[in-house]
Amino acid sequence: MFTLNCKGRLLVVDKPLVMGIINITPDSFYGESRHQTIDAVLRQAEQMLKDGSAILDIGGQSTRPGSEKLEADAELKRVLAPIEAIHKNFPEAFISVDTYYAKVAAEAVAAGAGIVNDISAGSIDEKMIGTVASLNVPYVLMHMKGTPQNMQQQASYADVTSEVLDFLIHKKNELKEAGIKDIICDPGFGFAKTIEHNFELLRQLSVFKILHSPLLLGISRKSFIWKTLGTTAEHTLNGTTVINTVGLLNGAAILRVHDVKEAVETIKLVTSLQQG
Repeated sequence: MFTLNCKGRLLVVDKPLVMGIINITPDSFYGESRHQTIDAVLRQAEQMLKDGSAILDIGGQSTRPGSEKLEADAELKRVLAPIEAIHKNFPEAFISVDTYYAKVAAEAVAAGAGIVNDISAGSIDEKMIGTVASLNVPYVLMHMKGTPQNMQQQASYADVTSEVLDFLIHKKNELKEAGIKDIICDPGFGFAKTIEHNFELLRQLSVFKILHSPLLLGISRKSFIWKTLGTTAEHTLNGTTVINTVGLLNGAAILRVHDVKEAVETIKLVTSLQQG
């Protein structure tokens, strides 16, 4: 069991949880996850909470391979009002902000977010780690090489599992020394990883339990699934469910997904299987 202190509110991870993805973007890889009006965001947030999402993850720019980089002020214009609106309308919701900018993280937390989800592990904005420590909120630590613009050119490993694990061990220690108390670890599926790397990480996922942190699995509708199936992101819900099931059986504690209802059902079934 893990407890995460989100601005004075405890998020208890005593069973696997779901993090619902809400993208305030025009260009995220999965079209149905894009929400560009406050009303649309609130409708999606309400449905995700009804379906059982424990966390709502709000992002203002696409981080798919080769995506266009948005500067902090432009990202802030996208996410701040939606976070404020969700916090006002659903004060019980735990909100995370998906950003690699310290400025966005700070203003998002002031607006109601309680978790910072940074794909860069602090490598893009050098102020991020110190900012999160001062905010005293949980931090999602993810493995990635390079940036979303060039990461797939850096997908080279002698042993992907051991290298990702080693990175997370050392970086987690750095974060603790910097004053970040609660850390969620994410191996970074799809970020500077080939299809083969993603499946190898999935096979070896249970080794990440030695991190003694909640393990986040972010594989929802990603290309390694739909390319393997010969389909598209729009037709990859079943594949996502299969991979999430494998992840849960190997220790995943948080499923970051576009489809909350199906993920919650997956958790119920796997939990019943394990408790039987």
